Amino acid sequence: MKIIFMGTPDFSVPILRGLVEEGYTIEAVVTQPDRPKGRKKTLTPPPVKEEALKHGLRVLQPETLKKKENVEEILNLEPDLIITAAFGQILPESILEAPVHGAVNVHASLLPKYRGGAPIHQAVIDGESKTGITIMYMVKQLDAGDILTQKEVEITDTDTTGKLHDKLSIAGRDLLLETLPDLLQGKLAPIAQNEQEATFAPNIQRGQEKIDWNMPGQAVYDHIRGMNPWPVAYTTYNGKPFKIWEAKKVRSSSDEQQPGTIETVKEDGIIVKTGDQQSIDIKEIQPSGKKRMKAADFLRGNHGFKTGEQFNNDQ
Repeated sequence: MKIIFMGTPDFSVPILRGLVEEGYTIEAVVTQPDRPKGRKKTLTPPPVKEEALKHGLRVLQPETLKKKENVEEILNLEPDLIITAAFGQILPESILEAPVHGAVNVHASLLPKYRGGAPIHQAVIDGESKTGITIMYMVKQLDAGDILTQKEVEITDTDTTGKLHDKLSIAGRDLLLETLPDLLQGKLAPIAQNEQEATFAPNIQRGQEKIDWNMPGQAVYDHIRGMNPWPVAYTTYNGKPFKIWEAKKVRSSSDEQQPGTIETVKEDGIIVKTGDQQSIDIKEIQPSGKKRMKAADFLRGNHGFKTGEQFNNDQ
């Protein structure tokens, strides 16, 4: 049996590695083209390409699957099964319909909840206590195919998007490997998604990372977790961005101050008022033009913050 694997970021790497280690025949790996990265714009291969080359696998990197020649290159491989995991491009119907065992996707949510490109971010931002993995048939409509199997994954109150990403990647690998034998033997009964229960998690857009201090403290805390490690939540101070990587929830010391007001400047943190009785104790930051650092290290060398000052005061 010939499998084509399609994936791009770190999330996909354990899944591809698991397939190889289980002895499945990967006819080719399809991933995104190398992209410039970092300040020096060094051309860098996607993580899946690096993993594929470690195993001597054939790698295809089409810029787009809207071109006929790119589609034909994949179809000419005559795959029996296509597996995708965070590939990053929409697959044309000709590819979806080609494999005898279909095209399946490893999606990082419990569908039909959180269809789209940022299901991990959104689950954390929304303060969910659980999410999961769905193995599903792919169809033309985004993440709307029939469900084959699902597995729940707990979200703890200290999970960031980065931590949850790693847990879901491993869960995706394990669930796929559990699912494939029954799928290939025709033992699974696909379940149609309930369209009335569908929710969406589109890719994070520029500007969404900015903190709204008017939100309740729990929502601000979840927002900070949900934006870590990318794109990182931020506020502004004196008109300049001030990134917040990590924070804790604490009880507010004042009912009268406006949201965004600095309540206390401590040796190891900055306590900021939110829209309710909970405040945020900022623990890890990145001031404009500087590296990520502990708030305690920053405060030892900077005495500019004062009680009563306001974040987002440039609005």
